Amino acid sequence: MRKPVPVVDLFSGPGGLAEGFAALQTKGGRSRYRIELSIEMDEVAHRTLRLRAFLRKFRAFPDEYYEYVNGLLPSEPDWATLYSEEWEESGNETPRVELGTDEATKLLRKRVRAIRRKHGTRTVLLGGPPCQSYSVAGRARNAGNPNYDINEDERLSLYKEYAMVLGKLQPWIAVMENVKGMLSAEYEGARVFDDVMAALQNAGGRNRYRLLALAPATGSHSWKDGLEPKDFLVRAEEHGVPQRRHRVFVICIRTDVAATLPEGMFPKLKPREEQVVLSDVVGEMPQLRSRLSRGDDGGAWQSAVEDAYGLVGKHLPELSRSQERKFRSALKLARKSASGEPLPFRDLSVIGAAGVASSCPESLRDWFRDENLKRLPNNETRGHIREDIGRYLYAAAFARTFGRSPRAEDFPSELAPEHANWKSGKFADRFRVQLADKPSTTITSHISKDGHYFIHPDPSQCRSLTVREVARLQTFPDNYLFRGGRTQQYVQVGNAVPPYLAHQIAEQVVKVVWHRDRKLQRSVRQQQQMANGTRRLRGRSGGKSNRR
Repeated sequence: MRKPVPVVDLFSGPGGLAEGFAALQTKGGRSRYRIELSIEMDEVAHRTLRLRAFLRKFRAFPDEYYEYVNGLLPSEPDWATLYSEEWEESGNETPRVELGTDEATKLLRKRVRAIRRKHGTRTVLLGGPPCQSYSVAGRARNAGNPNYDINEDERLSLYKEYAMVLGKLQPWIAVMENVKGMLSAEYEGARVFDDVMAALQNAGGRNRYRLLALAPATGSHSWKDGLEPKDFLVRAEEHGVPQRRHRVFVICIRTDVAATLPEGMFPKLKPREEQVVLSDVVGEMPQLRSRLSRGDDGGAWQSAVEDAYGLVGKHLPELSRSQERKFRSALKLARKSASGEPLPFRDLSVIGAAGVASSCPESLRDWFRDENLKRLPNNETRGHIREDIGRYLYAAAFARTFGRSPRAEDFPSELAPEHANWKSGKFADRFRVQLADKPSTTITSHISKDGHYFIHPDPSQCRSLTVREVARLQTFPDNYLFRGGRTQQYVQVGNAVPPYLAHQIAEQVVKVVWHRDRKLQRSVRQQQQMANGTRRLRGRSGGKSNRR
């Protein structure tokens, strides 16, 4: 029986990367990986991370957990009292420290030594150093900040912490993730990506690391072997994730391990023929109404939708006859939801096994589904001002009619917000509908501040996406609970690695470990056979000399 592969996860966030690895199981339900250490500094993300680590201590989640997320308990159970041993283990697995500090360095040295004593170097390292300074949006914000000094931005060098742990742990294989902007970011005139790759490559000392791309456009495998920086981009929508998320992934294999791998064994992701789209994973979720930021209740919301229906109906865009039928049909969906019983603003349904469209690939449906859930956690809408209800309705109807989200110039003046830069062209897609028949745009932490870029495609709901809906687009299982307030939950989801994508990477990585296991086992058997043969020869030789 193969032992689970020990994993160390740095800059863990809420745990998306580790979740993909931890969820890979044998046919008998045993995990192929064991998370030994996950480190995160943010207090709220750490609470999410620790809770998930705690739940993984059980073959089946505790009944109290389902009672809590299903709304049957008034407050969260005291896990430390109910399951003291498992809760303590989860705390040991997920220390909350800030990498780069003296405290974190001391802890890592101690824990890495312990892991190497127990497992040797048969380990995997994961992590995505914070990326705000590399991202295109982050660089734009920094450029507009007169007090920003790139030389004092410690986030630029956090990849060195990852490389430091890589050198001390000496794992057989490591996975580093970062934003696309890392490929073009520069520091003091030099390309950051080159420095990152050099740090990773040399982290092993005598056993350097071979750096590989997961989905290269060329036939090459290794960095500086015909690969371009862009070859390290992984497009999530090509691998079953319902989101156009493009991220850098670097696979680091220790050179002595890589030297034993046959050509077809190097980790590689193959694009899938069909993309998963938003409606596949969100379309069958419970219908919810937006809330009003002031004076909210069901009747007030219905009144706001009725007003929006009347306003939009008087100021249609330029349409052909068939387009006008489509547009008005979409508006009628909102009119219908404004009459009768108001929609709820949080999930109160008994969903059981429902909530995922039949068009969604079966493997992804099974990935989301948990038969013990009776309602979806973190599925509550945010509040919007009354004027935005009309803009959301117009945008959703426009998207249904034209198959694209409207830009600023597509809005009638009566619906235009009072923004000085509305017609400047800088925010032309200020109100962006996520199209039902396409993967969503990249889910980012910015959704925590502004829902305008993530409008639900259903005109009857007139709202932005909930935390659970964006968690679906990020492929978090439905039983993954995000802690903190709604704003903090959005940030966690936006910063995470899609677990379903991480799961596919985990499948590729474990093949390398198993191949190395077989090589070592074969070597041990050969040494034993040689030793046994030598003993037999000595025995026969000794016997002859005794007979003389």
